[in-house]
Parts: sequence; C-alpha cells; structure tokens
Amino acid sequence: MNPSVKIFTGNSNPALAERIASRYGNGIGKINIQKFSDGEFQPVFLESIRGHYVFLVQSTCAPTDNIMELLLMIDAAKRASAGYITAVIPYFGFARQDRKDRPRVAIGSKLIANLLTAAGANRVITMDLHAPQIQGFFDIPVDHLDSSAIFIPYIENLKLENLTFASPDVGSTTRVREVASYFNAEMVICDKHRKRANEIASMVVIGDVTNRDIVLIDDICDTAGTLTKSAALLMEKGARSVRAFCTHPVFSGKAYENIENSVLDELVVCDTIPLKQHTSSKIKVISVADLFAVAIRNMHENKSITSLFVHAQRKMQ
Repeated sequence: MNPSVKIFTGNSNPALAERIASRYGNGIGKINIQKFSDGEFQPVFLESIRGHYVFLVQSTCAPTDNIMELLLMIDAAKRASAGYITAVIPYFGFARQDRKDRPRVAIGSKLIANLLTAAGANRVITMDLHAPQIQGFFDIPVDHLDSSAIFIPYIENLKLENLTFASPDVGSTTRVREVASYFNAEMVICDKHRKRANEIASMVVIGDVTNRDIVLIDDICDTAGTLTKSAALLMEKGARSVRAFCTHPVFSGKAYENIENSVLDELVVCDTIPLKQHTSSKIKVISVADLFAVAIRNMHENKSITSLFVHAQRKMQ
C-alpha cells in the first residue's frame, strides 16, 4: 500500500476502479457525489488529498454526465491541493469526433482534451483511442495503453491452426497489422461504405479467407452492425470460424441482439465500459485492471511503461 497514492472513482465504472485499486494494493478513496433534485451534482472528497498523487478513474461513456463528473472531480481535487492529478479514462468518449470530416461539425475529442486540461488534470491515462493522434490534442502527458497486451495471450491460448487476422474496416488496419505481425500471420480487410452513421451500404473482403480461422480486431463495438456483417461476409467467403476482439463494448441500439444472432464464435471485450445486465452468451469480458494498476504504479514511481506493450515484452512486469 502506498499512502501517497489515492485512487477515486465516479459513477461510470466503479467496479473496474475497485479492481484497479485492489490490484494496485490500495483501497478506493472516499468520495461522495452529491445530487440535487434538479439533476445537478457535486463531488466531495471525504478525506484529505493535500499533496497526494490522485488518480480519478472514470470512463466517459454514456451518459455524458460522466464527463461532467470527471471534470468536477478534477476541479475539486485541484482546489483541495492535490499534488498531482491523473485522469484515468479507460474509455475516452467522443474520440470518433477527431477531425472536421464535413462542414460545420464539432471536433469533440479536441474539446474534451481542452476541458480536461482546463479543469486541472496533470496527466491522462487511457486505452485504445479511436484515433491515436488524439494524444496530440493534449498539452499534458498522455499514457496510451494498448489492449493487445491482454488480447494476445488469450489468442495464443486458443491455438488456432490457420490463424488469419481481419480488420472490419480500413480505419483499423494499423492496429490489426501490428497484432498480425506479432503472430507472423496473414491479414485481410473488410472494406465498407456507409450511407450514414451506424448504417452500412456495402462491404467487400480484400484477401483470401478460405478455410481460415479468422480473428477480427477493433477498438469499439457500438451497434455491432459492422462487426457482425464482417463476420457473415467472411464466412460466406469460406472462413472456417470467426471470432472478434473489441476493446470498448459501447453496445448501443440492437447490439446484443446482433451479436447473439451472428455467426461469431465469441466476442471478447474489455471491462472499460460496464455491460448491461442482459448480455449475449457469446460475449466474454477480460479485465484491464492489472494493466492500469501497473501503469499507475510505474507512473508514480517514474518508471517506463514500455513493458506494458506486448510488442516490447510478452509478459507484464
């Protein structure tokens, strides 16, 4: 236990925060999110944090109250004279708004970065940003963790004979290529064309998947439309089996129904976002608690986090 480190959580994912604190060796700090009848809320730290390293664990998933909660926690910590404030954001919401891709739209991820900095955060620890270049939106250090560190050991244990990796869209090719190169395996791409957000007009497979065991990899699973359509197309093209690995289980709309009715053998996700009570039997959850706990320890002790990336070292230190 390190008394100079204090870990707190908001309401977005307290179960993950408790697991992170437990793996680190500290308990969760005492904080109360006071709520008023009109929906307004105010975080209150119930213990002294003066001069301490404060880590605030909060995924900014829906509802957007979670973002405001995090900002208010940061502000409260700053005003309580915390020594160093780190926003631990397992899932960074609004990351899909990373550029002006059409006229008169917001760049939401840049706005959130500005708000976190303005509130008083000294550092951000996050995982699998939808666009890695979002790190450049911050004027404070960002530790960007990679879920492949926990997905790869799981895939290794599957011992698939004809392993081939697939990207469900062109945007995920870099992420998938890195994992495929680790296994010295082939890679294919499912190229899609959208009519509008969350609606796919057409999709084609680039590459041969005949008699292959396919592993789809993506960072976000929202409605699961792209994922399940990719899986169906891969099976139509001759794949022997298809399973998927997605870091952030956003799961909106008919996601659970789409997954349950799909040809996927399984969908492995992380606990960066808490799942709803009713899930699909095909969904398996792997915790990122160990990864974040080590990142917190190394950051506090001014150690490198390179060991957390599977391409540098297979096992976490």
